[in-house]
Amino acid sequence: MRMLHTSDWHIGRTFHGVDLLADQASSLESLAEIVAEQRVDVVLLPGDVYDRSIPSADAIAVCNRGFEAIRAAGAVIVATSGNHDSPTRLGALGSFAAAGGLHLRTSVADLERPVVLRDEYGEIACYGIPYLEPEITRAELGVPQARSHAEILDAAMARVRADLAARGGMRAVVLAHAFVVGGEATGSERSISVGGVETVPMGAFDGIDYVALGHLHSPQTLSESVRYSGSPLPYSFAERSHRKAVWIADLGSDGLTGVERVELPRVRGLTRLTGALEELLEDPAHAAAEDDYVSANLTDHARPVDALRRLRRRFPHAVHVEWARPEGNPDLRYRERVHGRGDTEVAHSFLTDVRGEPTDAEMDWLARALAAGAAEREVAEAQPVEAQERTA
Repeated sequence: MRMLHTSDWHIGRTFHGVDLLADQASSLESLAEIVAEQRVDVVLLPGDVYDRSIPSADAIAVCNRGFEAIRAAGAVIVATSGNHDSPTRLGALGSFAAAGGLHLRTSVADLERPVVLRDEYGEIACYGIPYLEPEITRAELGVPQARSHAEILDAAMARVRADLAARGGMRAVVLAHAFVVGGEATGSERSISVGGVETVPMGAFDGIDYVALGHLHSPQTLSESVRYSGSPLPYSFAERSHRKAVWIADLGSDGLTGVERVELPRVRGLTRLTGALEELLEDPAHAAAEDDYVSANLTDHARPVDALRRLRRRFPHAVHVEWARPEGNPDLRYRERVHGRGDTEVAHSFLTDVRGEPTDAEMDWLARALAAGAAEREVAEAQPVEAQERTA
């Protein structure tokens, strides 16, 4: 049995406000091509199929086309729900979808109902463990005292092992959406800790031939048989150096025989640039980033006007701009910076910081306004208390 492990599609996600549906559609097409090239029998998708519990119509359309392409390439699909998905919505029409080769496992009731796959060596039980929030699932799992994800997963795996034993100990695959000890987050994952410890021990999966994990966004090997595939696209600039990939795992007559990493084509790169705006717009050294998603850290003395729009003239996919004056000292506290300085000097520094050096005419207008305000305060302070009360 040849299995392709992918996860965390997050269909419908945006990147700094930019719609990623076209990029996601391209990544799913690449997955289908790998399925065909590698002669994959089953695609394992352990959660976060969508980015929102109520996905948009466009997101659903992209996802459905991806499923159709994978099925047309020759593989069946086993999928679970993640912490971003709505288990009820994703699992709707699950029985009907299974007839077409899409097997959805999104509830506690599904834990002991494996998808049974067959190859020349016999049957394989494929169990799907969706994201299980302790507060919501502990009663249904029969562990009302459970507070941590580890306790919940232990209860879920107890059901899996009981069913597996009843079937005579056939080869087994588990899909789980969880944060397993030893895994490293990238920063683009949403925390799954709600009033309890979010990590679970790898030992919870002992005895399983292959464990396809979802939740963390970079490909990771926790053991030969326990792995994260990561997301097919980068979802933060912290992932700009990652090479996105899938795992191809082969099961033989006695279990796992090998796992191969297959890198996914890069849809669009991520680049961070630092420098003055005009330098970034003109320096030929940045030509390679012109088709990338770009985050720019501007070092101009004065804040550039309309910086993002100007940056997009050269980098049409620029998505984020920050401004940091090179001579600034963020370690100074505001009280220390203004101590002993007059109102006009403080106002001058403020304008310079947030907008740029003010003109002489602007400073003249500002000085007169501050003087008028000071004069009004002096008049008010000179009035008797009774007069101040009547004025109020």
